[in-house]
Amino acid sequence: MGTAVPELSLVEFCTQLDDYTPTIPDAVNSHYLQTSGFNTDDPRIVRLVSLPAQKFISDIVNDALQHCKMRGSSQNTRKGTKGNVFVLTLEDLTPALAEYGINLKKPLYFT
Repeated sequence: MGTAVPELSLVEFCTQLDDYTPTIPDAVNSHYLQTSGFNTDDPRIVRLVSLPAQKFISDIVNDALQHCKMRGSSQNTRKGTKGNVFVLTLEDLTPALAEYGINLKKPLYFT
């Protein structure tokens, strides 16, 4: 059998959030929480909410990267010093967002 992973209690987990710096700033998360009617002064709660938001954004960007790789388009890559550098384009982001039920369309002045 494998080694057992010690479980953290919710209090211990929230204490660890004091040192965590989320990708999405606390001010942005606080704004959207307040807009939706959720008010809190505890920054750990705001950071707790930012974890699934960060995961959601990360999943979308990862799916867009997979779309870019599947298309094999050389127009979305540049040769960097350490290999290919992928560029996030609307062409790759649109189908990735569609998988999550978000429909994105170019404004008419771009067509």
